[in-house]
Amino acid sequence: MKSNIILMGPPGAGKGTLAKRLVAKYHIPHISTGDMFREAIKAGTELGQLAKDYMARGDLVPDNVTIGIVEARLAQDDCSHGYLLDGFPRTLAQAEALEKLTAKLNRPVNLVINLTADEAILVKRISGRRVCKNCGTPYHVVNVPPKVEGICDHCGGPLMQRPDDNEASLKTRLAHYYSDTKPLLSFYEAKGYVTSIDGMQPADAVLALAGQAVEVK
Repeated sequence: MKSNIILMGPPGAGKGTLAKRLVAKYHIPHISTGDMFREAIKAGTELGQLAKDYMARGDLVPDNVTIGIVEARLAQDDCSHGYLLDGFPRTLAQAEALEKLTAKLNRPVNLVINLTADEAILVKRISGRRVCKNCGTPYHVVNVPPKVEGICDHCGGPLMQRPDDNEASLKTRLAHYYSDTKPLLSFYEAKGYVTSIDGMQPADAVLALAGQAVEVK
């Protein structure tokens, strides 16, 4: 069975860490709309300019833009044996569009891994989050620190804090999550796709439970 996975959960729940480990284990591409938008912003493309203001406020990039970039990515050859979607869909309209485009591509979703988390802990997680500027490897100053402060263990690149990793932006993003994204669970639960995992557990425990869900599917 192909592993066509959606990874869901509030910001700071550990999706980035789990995603890196799942794609390494199952050799499937990690498709992060947030990463794709940040790369476009860095490159100064038209898409990047469009996305920049939305992301700085913690708001969602409009559906038509997001759906277009996801469809183009899922059509690429490396997704033929599976994929991991991270950060998409975030609204019911996006979920319905995704169902149509994956049916067209014959690459339908078959598993949704939903990470749960306590909101009070999310603020601590977000404020301490760092990411490698070069390779994108995620870290946390307390929970997953690098061996050398400020330096990536994997490529030696500098670590940075994303502009939207602050309490004000988090509150905006959580508001979007509760109003728009969380209702998607009902959509996917009706299809029998959802496995919920406590994201507050140690990373190895979360990976083990996620791996069990993948193997069952």
